[in-house]
Amino acid sequence: MMYSKFDSGNYFVIPGTPIEVWDADKSMDFRQEQLHTKLGVAANDFVVAVVGSQFMYKGLWLEQALILQALRPLLTKFLPDSKSNSGFKIFVLTGDSTGNYTKAVEAISGGLNYPKGIVKHADRNADADDVLRSADLVIYGSFLEEKSFPDILTKAMCYEKLIIAPNLSMIQQYVDDRVNGYLFPKEDIKVLTAIILEVFSRGRLSSLAHNVASIGKRTAKNLKAIDAIEGYASLLENILKLPSEVAIPKPAAEIPSRYKNEWRWSIVDIVPDASYKSKNVSSYLDKVEERWSPNKTEPTVSSSAKDEDFLYSIWEEQKQIDIANTRKRREDAELKDRSDQPRGTWEDVYRNSRRADHLKNDVHERDDGELERTGQPLCIYEPYLGREPGLFCITDHFIEALAAKGRRRGADDVDASSRLSLISNPYYRDVIGEFGAFFAIANRVDRIHKNAWIGFQSWRATARKEALSKTAEIALLKAIEAQEHGDTLYFWARMDSDPRNPLKQDFWSFCDAVNAGNCRTAFSDALKRMYGIKQDWNSLPPMPMDGDTWSVMHSWALPTRSFLEFVMFARMFVDGLDAQMYNEHHRSGHCYLSLARDKHCYSRVLELLVNIWAYHSARHMVYVNPETGMMQEQHSLQNRRGHMWVKFFHFRTLKSMDEDLAEEADTEERKRHWLWPQTGEVFWQGVYEKEREQRKKVKAERKRKNKEKVERIKTRNSKHMKPIDKYVKPPPEETSKSTTTNSTSAVARR
Repeated sequence: MMYSKFDSGNYFVIPGTPIEVWDADKSMDFRQEQLHTKLGVAANDFVVAVVGSQFMYKGLWLEQALILQALRPLLTKFLPDSKSNSGFKIFVLTGDSTGNYTKAVEAISGGLNYPKGIVKHADRNADADDVLRSADLVIYGSFLEEKSFPDILTKAMCYEKLIIAPNLSMIQQYVDDRVNGYLFPKEDIKVLTAIILEVFSRGRLSSLAHNVASIGKRTAKNLKAIDAIEGYASLLENILKLPSEVAIPKPAAEIPSRYKNEWRWSIVDIVPDASYKSKNVSSYLDKVEERWSPNKTEPTVSSSAKDEDFLYSIWEEQKQIDIANTRKRREDAELKDRSDQPRGTWEDVYRNSRRADHLKNDVHERDDGELERTGQPLCIYEPYLGREPGLFCITDHFIEALAAKGRRRGADDVDASSRLSLISNPYYRDVIGEFGAFFAIANRVDRIHKNAWIGFQSWRATARKEALSKTAEIALLKAIEAQEHGDTLYFWARMDSDPRNPLKQDFWSFCDAVNAGNCRTAFSDALKRMYGIKQDWNSLPPMPMDGDTWSVMHSWALPTRSFLEFVMFARMFVDGLDAQMYNEHHRSGHCYLSLARDKHCYSRVLELLVNIWAYHSARHMVYVNPETGMMQEQHSLQNRRGHMWVKFFHFRTLKSMDEDLAEEADTEERKRHWLWPQTGEVFWQGVYEKEREQRKKVKAERKRKNKEKVERIKTRNSKHMKPIDKYVKPPPEETSKSTTTNSTSAVARR
């Protein structure tokens, strides 16, 4: 009851327990005379018990005063002189003995002119069972609407006491007026007085009242059994993921009525000792398990028991055989590693060693995985933040680890933080959530994703059993290869079946419900920042309620080209959200999209963003049944005419906005916090010119350095002294003259 009132959705409360019936059966053995003596009432006194809520709240005294006022006409039946106090007793069963509630009850009864000693206060925690067993009539004196049927009324009905209660919704669910109890409107207390005089006859309850109390006891025996059984069945249905070879059980709603309308008393009755039928449920369950488990030490007489022991012994024998075989295989494997094995030549040893090193290299293993995925038309990514159980790689799905430490060793996972540095920031990894995987894949997409189509499947869809089955995967691949719908957003997690949308709300109402009522405001402000619209503009893209549904939980598939266009739009939208919320949220942890501190601030708005983009960019939207693969188009293009904001979501408009932001980020130094440049590539037309100018500068700088190097060499050579006695060959003319002169001189000397 308290969980349902105060919790925000983390608990699943299942009402109903047979403990009250067990206590009532055990307490029926006590003698009535002992109870009367303990409470100070006579054997022929008419006892009325006024019970109420287990919570103390403002206004409870006033409600019980109204009940005592309605009981005053009974005084004339027992006390003609209004002085005696015999024959009639009223117990107000509320509060405890440590407070001042006893004095309050005395003051209320004195104010209503009750003779002293008729109205008494009893401790709810200590005297509830004694008062209820001694009472002839039980009145529920609390008008507070609660989430569950009061346990104290259940116990009173088990004691076969007539109950009278206000017509509260949680009481009307189990009590039929004048069938197993009496109901009165809480606005008219005179009706309660009329009911009391009707069921009272000659100092006792009438025979009709006894019949109603008897029916009430039969009702209470199995009260809330259907709620408890369906609740536990639904719980198991949602948390158990059975293997494929196990037949899927029927839904909880299809349980036969004979199994859910009453408790299995046949199991309870196998324990004859009544001491186990107490609030110590664990001891009782241990006793039941002891009775149902096979016991080989005790002698058996029946054939069925012998059969059970025989089957149990076979099972134990098989278990020991399996253990021995497992131990033998492990020992053989260890001995095989120790035994001498032919190694071959040294070349074989080197070759095997290089092969082992190659297999250990994660890069090569990931390259093989990329080659395997390239041949598929569709690759579906499943983002997650760490090593979560139940997240695994299936045929055409592989994991996008948003944190580097979350990558599974030896698996073909992608480290999103290495592809986009923004994901390494813990703040943005939490606040963007699974949207970070979109940005990481889109950033230089050709390096990792080479498929024509791309998809994402949230781990929450897997946990809620809304992941694509093999049949649905095959149907989706066939539709993509056959181009049945063209440029389409395929999705398989529906908004109208989401547990957060029990009222089947329209798109914007659902978005407000999961974002503290401020989704429309946040979306309108983000669009203003994106498109530079005036502040007095407060329109929103229409998302009409046409009977179709929308996508949730990031479980969809798109053509890769359309995916990149969506990411281009999403980067600008996320930047608009961040600009209006970053300062306050980063400083205090609060944002107006949540009622409390929330590190995932606007991730719930981003969860629905793909619907708005797909609807207003004129994409087909097709729902794929995750079990059967049946497809149904949602929000057909013919019905969208006149509702779409095509100009706002057209590719040329978004591309020009993206280039303007890229030019601003590339040419200006901004000192303020700006998220957009960190969400992906910064690319615009002027990048080509900048790269060309940069290449020219590098080339010119290289030429200048070469020229300076040549000049330095020449200068260094000119400064060096010529070597002494170095022979210098004369020119040819000088050589001939020198030869003639020498010859003439020689002749002369002769």
